[in-house]
Amino acid sequence: MTVTTTGSAVNGRRYDAIVVGSGWAGSLIARHLGRQGWQVLVLEAGNGGTDTWAGYQDSIDTFSSTVIKTPNSAYRRNTAAPFPDVLDLRATAEPPGYTATGHFVQTGPLPYGTDYIRALGGAAMHWLGAVPRMHPEDYATRDHYRYGRNWPVTAAQLEPHVREAERLIGTAGDADEQRLLGVVPPDDYEYPMEEIPWSWQDWVFQRKLDDETVRDEVAATDYTLKVYGLPQGRNSTPNPLYDNGRGYRPRGAVGLPNYGERCVGNSSCTPICPVQAKSSPLRLQQDFTDSVHLATRCVVSRVLPGRGTSVRGVEFREYGDPATPVSTPYTAEADVVVLAAHAIENAVLLLASEMANSSGYVGRHLMDHPTMLAWARMPQNEPIGPFRGPGHTTGLECFRFGAGRARRAPFRIEIGNWGWGWATGAPFSNVSAMLALGGDHNGEIKADGLFGPALRHRLGDEINRQIQLQIAVEQHANPENRVTIDPRRHRDGVGNPKPILHYDLDQRVRDGVFAARKVSQRIFAALGAQDFTDYRPRDGVAPLGHFRHRIGDEELDLAYHGAGHGAGTHIMGSRAASSVVDSYQRTHDHPNLFAVGCGSMPSIGTSNPTLTMAALALRSAEEIHRDLARLHQPVTTAARTLEPLHKDLAVEGSR
Repeated sequence: MTVTTTGSAVNGRRYDAIVVGSGWAGSLIARHLGRQGWQVLVLEAGNGGTDTWAGYQDSIDTFSSTVIKTPNSAYRRNTAAPFPDVLDLRATAEPPGYTATGHFVQTGPLPYGTDYIRALGGAAMHWLGAVPRMHPEDYATRDHYRYGRNWPVTAAQLEPHVREAERLIGTAGDADEQRLLGVVPPDDYEYPMEEIPWSWQDWVFQRKLDDETVRDEVAATDYTLKVYGLPQGRNSTPNPLYDNGRGYRPRGAVGLPNYGERCVGNSSCTPICPVQAKSSPLRLQQDFTDSVHLATRCVVSRVLPGRGTSVRGVEFREYGDPATPVSTPYTAEADVVVLAAHAIENAVLLLASEMANSSGYVGRHLMDHPTMLAWARMPQNEPIGPFRGPGHTTGLECFRFGAGRARRAPFRIEIGNWGWGWATGAPFSNVSAMLALGGDHNGEIKADGLFGPALRHRLGDEINRQIQLQIAVEQHANPENRVTIDPRRHRDGVGNPKPILHYDLDQRVRDGVFAARKVSQRIFAALGAQDFTDYRPRDGVAPLGHFRHRIGDEELDLAYHGAGHGAGTHIMGSRAASSVVDSYQRTHDHPNLFAVGCGSMPSIGTSNPTLTMAALALRSAEEIHRDLARLHQPVTTAARTLEPLHKDLAVEGSR
């Protein structure tokens, strides 16, 4: 059971481990260490509340009342622990480009469109819940395709931790199907829960697309299409075949708050599931032992240096409410400090603390999955029933791997279940356009608008035929994409440095976006759908993330969105000169300071990174436990007669 506390109560106290951040990575590490008997302090900058039924319902009400639905629209702004929002970005005509307000200061030629949340549970409180695995070749792109960076750990070495992460998340999927992709080893492994049912649209796509050949002109390669299901971190039916037929029952979760019901298709996974079917770190926190102490509204400002190259703890400030002044600085000390505050916030903390940066790589290699949207409408007699179920339940995986990856960035095609919601704001934009309240919509709606039965018929017909592809393109680790700070000029509401981002897409990534757009045209043609995708500037204003790109004789207007997959700001490697952390996410410069999360990943492939991040956190937790056990090993003497006694004490002392 979680022990909640306050910043003032922990001020000046010492723990075995301090964990900064309560998202997936921080909660997994705190849970593991607590179950080993270690005294752990978890400091969360944001508010709690969603861990209670009343607080969760308040977040649902907040989401329902917002006019523009974004990943953060279920959560109120917090001046004491600010976070970025996609609405902070605006496209501009003069000069052509964008402006950025809010938490991020942006200086790059292209916008970084990814956001996150600072609250109990971290960014997992607004994630979609998709947990596909990385492919083994994603861990060694330098070896296979001569670009990017290799990992200091292989897929095989990480496999046990991936499986444990899938158990703790409660992953629903079809293992046999994923084995065909080569991401699940050829054994008898089963996912904890049965696959989330496909949407009607998925079956239509499978019928029309499976075994069709599509030419990727950029890769000069033909691909055979096949629709695959998507493993997801949400409740379906527990799999009786899991764990060699013993079945699946998550420890300490069934029947408790925040575990939720089966997915019933509310279509609001991002940001919040009304029936709590989507998994979150709140489930892990219910399984904390009483040796884990959790304090919300505690904003860490820096890591405190200790003797030699060690660190001794953190400095933080507490606030009672976002509108009230923060406290004077508090401190807490520990044998091990773990930063698990998101890739960007971890980088800011390390830079502000002037730590772990002997390589000069802290903040560098900022990554995301630039996501190209393509939208179309199915023929008149083929409604496909959008706006039901999770955001996507299937995808086209063939463009992730293979020889084409040597010529352009790979990409994964998600088959969206929510119509044109992301691309145009449907269905609200359709209603507005048909009422003639928001201008024309794709040039089809007359200025006098539609009302009554005509409006209902037109809406039902057009919305029912909307299809959208969300195409996530791999962005490899580029040191020019980076997070920096400027404490003299840019600080937030509590005086901490704000993140300054410099972001762009290089040639390889732009080639991947170009290839994705061309492939989407061919997929729509195979479906018999009318393509409405259009990224040309209108009235002198280009869409956010717009760029023009030429390959051969063809030049296209293209644009991308952020995927919410921030990564790469404290990358792992085997050499201190060219990385920030080792394979256990321990900083090379400080033996008792860990920086965990997606920021450690040297590459992100084309799969959503949460599952891999969780597996890395579990691997780090085991190493931190070993470190603490060695540190607390009782001192032994050389006397032979005492050897058996000290062996027993050593076992007890290791906890």
